[in-house]
Amino acid sequence: DYVVVKMIPDNRLPPRHLHAVRTGKTFAVIKWESPYDSPDQDMLYAVAVKDLVRKTDKIYKVKSRNSTVEYTIKKLEPGGKYHVIVQLGNMSKESSMKINTVPLSAPDALKIITENDHILLFWKSLALKESNFNESRGYEIHMFDSLMNITAYLGNTTENFFKVSNLKIGHNYSFSVQARCLYGGQMCGEPATLLYDELGTGEDSSASKSGRPADVAAIVVPVLFLLLVTLGIGFVVLYMRHRRLQSSFTAFANSHYSSRLGSAIFSSGDDLGDEDDEAPMITGFSDDVPMVIA
Repeated sequence: DYVVVKMIPDNRLPPRHLHAVRTGKTFAVIKWESPYDSPDQDMLYAVAVKDLVRKTDKIYKVKSRNSTVEYTIKKLEPGGKYHVIVQLGNMSKESSMKINTVPLSAPDALKIITENDHILLFWKSLALKESNFNESRGYEIHMFDSLMNITAYLGNTTENFFKVSNLKIGHNYSFSVQARCLYGGQMCGEPATLLYDELGTGEDSSASKSGRPADVAAIVVPVLFLLLVTLGIGFVVLYMRHRRLQSSFTAFANSHYSSRLGSAIFSSGDDLGDEDDEAPMITGFSDDVPMVIA
């Protein structure tokens, strides 16, 4: 035996499984399910968005018959904090959640130039890659002294450089530059950080790790190339000298070769001198030796 029971839809129930699918700098995609499965008519939802930073509210109306509803909240601010409430239009029970939008990116190419009694921080304009950033908003600069373990706010600027003075010798500093925080420091951009040692040389912590192997390779490769070239020239010079000595020895040996004995005859300088003195002078020719006149 069995019985079929059809539940009466209760429009006082809250939407189910409210959550954020994706969050960007200026938008958030949220998703929820209807209070009960397979609605047989269009359901009107009220989506209330409360800005926790600016203390403002916005309400959007969404109509759908689907069991699963997806909605995109637009015109949000980067780095903002929001409280989202979803309920049926008849003000039934509600489902709520909090979302934080993605903050503005960090400025690129943060560098340090050392002067006589101060340093200059330089960076690229954030407006080059962030369409939601206006230069009039400006940047704020912070400094961390690792020796004193103190973080200091240095100020803000609408330019792409900042002057820092009164640095102490022997201290290591970390400088950070970010889009200026709004509304009591609650909406800030991501910071770009640069290390500065007591020798007065700025070094990006992320760039230094990847840059050192490249610097070593830039030094080692030319040195090895010069060594190989030097060794090659040395081998060529030795080979040429060996060929020259071999040619000289061959010529010398041929000049002392005796066809009668079938070998080369060598003697010291003293022997040559004695032989010249003791050798008899040829005064004539023997009658036994025939003379051939060409």
